[in-house]
Amino acid sequence: MTEPKPKLRPLPAFIFMTRWLQLPLYLGLILAQCVYVFHFWVELKDLIGAAFGNDAALQHIIQAVAVPNSPLPEKLNETTIMLVVLGLIDVVMISNLLVMVIIGGYETFVSRMNLDTHPDQPEWLSHVNASVLKTKLAMAIIGISSIHLLKTFINAASYPSEVIIAQTAIHVVFLLSAMAIAYTDRLTTITHHDSKHH
Repeated sequence: MTEPKPKLRPLPAFIFMTRWLQLPLYLGLILAQCVYVFHFWVELKDLIGAAFGNDAALQHIIQAVAVPNSPLPEKLNETTIMLVVLGLIDVVMISNLLVMVIIGGYETFVSRMNLDTHPDQPEWLSHVNASVLKTKLAMAIIGISSIHLLKTFINAASYPSEVIIAQTAIHVVFLLSAMAIAYTDRLTTITHHDSKHH
């Protein structure tokens, strides 16, 4: 027969209970994701409308992908479609980032979800911790940065070289940061593994 676990003293119990203050933050992120879903469908609807000759939808699409100091296209062309689709992919990647923060953060810092027997449990959630979450977030940010950099390169002629160099440098910083986080996580894992065997 297992012994009953001792109850936490009032102050530690209160401090531990304050983790639930994060719950409104995660609920707020869910609302932010709803806004992204709405934005995605508006952009997709206008893209389909423009493809079928709707002038209002075409004007909205052209304004959405317009680059300062660059002539506006008069019709839906391959570059415009590519820029709109890259924008949709950007929304999807940010949405993926939100899902990782909401589910992973709640599981790590607030309370267990007990999804072990759920058939749709994300593969990464089974071994999530603060380090894994940071690495996955860094990779997601790199993906988002890559989309923005690609959009800049497509319109490279419309941007000053300083802007392109700055965006490239920022992207490289993101890459180096992700590598540093992954390397630090690896060192921590090795150290923790070695300490277990001593």
